[in-house]
Amino acid sequence: MLAQRTIKKVIETAGIGLHSGKKVSIRLRPAAANTGIIFRRIDLDTPIEIKVSPKVVGETVLSTTLVKDGIKISTIEHLLSALAGLGIDNIYIDLTAAEVPILDGSSAPFVFLILSAGIEEQSNVAKQFIRILEPVTYSNGDSWASLEPYEGFSASFEIDFNHPAVNDTKQKIKLDFSENSYVSEISRARTFGFMRDVEFLRSKNLGLGGSLDNAIVLDDYKVLNPSGLRYKDEFIKHKILDAIGDLYTLGHGIIGAFHGYKSGHAINNLLLRKLLSHQEAWEVVKFDKTEVAPIKYSDSLVWA
Repeated sequence: MLAQRTIKKVIETAGIGLHSGKKVSIRLRPAAANTGIIFRRIDLDTPIEIKVSPKVVGETVLSTTLVKDGIKISTIEHLLSALAGLGIDNIYIDLTAAEVPILDGSSAPFVFLILSAGIEEQSNVAKQFIRILEPVTYSNGDSWASLEPYEGFSASFEIDFNHPAVNDTKQKIKLDFSENSYVSEISRARTFGFMRDVEFLRSKNLGLGGSLDNAIVLDDYKVLNPSGLRYKDEFIKHKILDAIGDLYTLGHGIIGAFHGYKSGHAINNLLLRKLLSHQEAWEVVKFDKTEVAPIKYSDSLVWA
C-alpha cells in the first residue's frame, strides 16, 4: 500500500518574512494519519489553526495567503511545494508571525528540514490522490491554467518576461515527475523580482524582507546576485515550484497534468476552486500496491 506520510520528529528554524520583513520562527511537528496539513499561529493569545484548502485561500497578491476569521498566514507556497515534492500528508506547522519565513527564497531549506526530521510512513492508512478525469481550465485575459487527465503528475509552464536576463533562459518548460526529481530539478529555484518594482512594493508594505540573500534580483539588464543563477532556467522553474505549492492546498497530490501560461497564485487558486465545483472532473483514489502507483517520492537530498 502507498501509505500516508508525516515527519518523525519536531524540527524548527527561524527567518524573516519576505513581505512583512518580520522575524518569524517555524516549527514542524508530526501529525496523525488523516490530520492533513495544519498551520498554527502560536503568537496569538489563543492559537488559531488553519487547515489548508483552496477555499481558505483568501489573498493571492504576490503570495498565497490563508485567511480564517480575519487571521492570516501568508507566503505558504514554498513550504507547501516542499511538502508536495516529498509526499507529506500530515503535519503541524507552528508559526510565531503571520508569514512563513522566506529563508533562501526557494523550497530547498524546507526540503532539508523535512529530510533532517525524517519521513515516517503511516503504513496503516493509504495515501489519497485527486485524479483528474476531465479537463478544467481557468483563464483571465491572456493568462490561464489547466488540469488534464494524465497517468502520473506532470507540470508545464510558460512565462513572457521581456527582459534580457530572462530571455537568455528558457521561458517554457515541461517536467514529468515520474522521470524528474522534484528535489534536484525544482527545489533550489528561488523567487525573483525586479529592482524597478521595489519602491512600489514597499509602498504597499510588500517585499519588506526581500534581499539578494532570498531572491534573484534583476535590474533593467542583468541578474544582480553575485553568484548568478542556480539553474540555467531558474526563473521558469520557480514558477513550477510555486504552482506545485499552490496545487497542494488541496491537501492531496494530483494525478494529472498541470499547464500554466503566465498564471500566478490567483489563477492557480481559482483553477482549484473550479475543479472542486465540477465533481465529475475528479475522483479520490488510493493504491493498495506501491508498485502500481503512478507517482513516486524521493527521500534523499540530491542536488542538481
